[in-house]
Amino acid sequence: MNKVATRIHRSRAVLTVYLKEVRENLRDRRTLVSAFLTGPLLGPIMLVMLLNITLNRELDKAEKPLPVPVIGAQYAPNLLDALKAGGVVPGPAVASPQDSVRKQDADVVLRIAPGYGTAWRKGEPVQVELFYDSSQRDASTSVDRVTNLLEGFGRQQGAMRLVARGLSPNAAWPLLVARRDQATPQSRAVLMFAMLPYFFVITIFMGGMYLAIDLTAGERERQSLEPLFANPVPRWKILIGKLAAICTFSTASLLTTLLAFAVVGRFIPADKIGMELDLGVHFAAFVLLLMLPLVLLMAVLQSMVAAFAKSYREAQTYLSLLMLVPLIPSALLSFLPVKAQAWMYAVPLLSQNLGIMQLLRGDVVTAQQIGLSFAGTLAAALIAMLATMQLYRSERLAISV
Repeated sequence: MNKVATRIHRSRAVLTVYLKEVRENLRDRRTLVSAFLTGPLLGPIMLVMLLNITLNRELDKAEKPLPVPVIGAQYAPNLLDALKAGGVVPGPAVASPQDSVRKQDADVVLRIAPGYGTAWRKGEPVQVELFYDSSQRDASTSVDRVTNLLEGFGRQQGAMRLVARGLSPNAAWPLLVARRDQATPQSRAVLMFAMLPYFFVITIFMGGMYLAIDLTAGERERQSLEPLFANPVPRWKILIGKLAAICTFSTASLLTTLLAFAVVGRFIPADKIGMELDLGVHFAAFVLLLMLPLVLLMAVLQSMVAAFAKSYREAQTYLSLLMLVPLIPSALLSFLPVKAQAWMYAVPLLSQNLGIMQLLRGDVVTAQQIGLSFAGTLAAALIAMLATMQLYRSERLAISV
């Protein structure tokens, strides 16, 4: 019989269960790695490394000389001079421009038709061909750079032709569009960090997952739940003690992640691409406030799902599937243009995603929005807790089959 379980008293049942579970799992290497290393530290470090590599490569392609194979370079020396002035280095012609871009030997290939010079002297429109592969994301910067240079050259030469004919260049553009971008450097960061809310949710999930499995399916497999339930203590107190332990590890995991993002966020070269990123104390405080009720909801859902499992491995399978659920709102907000409505802040997971996106944009998260998020998430946690309490009342939970 479990010696710790026999010392549980009615008056201190919740605290006793809580301290027992925390103390035991602080010695469990798998729980500690999941709660304080895998999610909280590995995620932010990997994200920052990937962003740095991607941004630095894009910036290099935008600033450094760009080699571009040119077919028919001898037909348009004036065009090549304009490309060279823009940082393009014309390269030798290739036999097959299609194969060259498909095999990624070149990001973009320019082909000039033999009739370019004749048409140019007659003042007729001329056409050049750009070969590229739009499925190669790494080539987009090079393609845009060459395209902008060609279009700029075309506009310049068109204006000169009008002047030579005694016409104003403005006659070719009867309508001028003035674009007034209202995005701030901070709000543009949302485009890059649209999946950041999912990082926080998955950190909470990973921080408490192994503990939730161990406190239900694990103890059931080790046959230690039965002596624990044999004590003259209401089952709901035992459940609350276990949930408190799970919430402690999940919250510690979230705090570690917030600290990690505050540190590694300083190494993201967001200013080089016209963005401003603030992941400091103000951001962390509001994220923690939004996430606290979600910590409880995740703990209850994990405990409920793990209670259905007959073994530790089976519980891992179930919770791995449950881990996909938090991805849904993050994916929707990333790929679908959703205008936030008041009722959305009462929906668990969705409200946390919307709130964090607002913080990234530099907007204020109002007290009403925080209140709706708290109320909706806590209501869902309460419903899930009542369902889990019913499972804890069942004698089948304590019996390992």
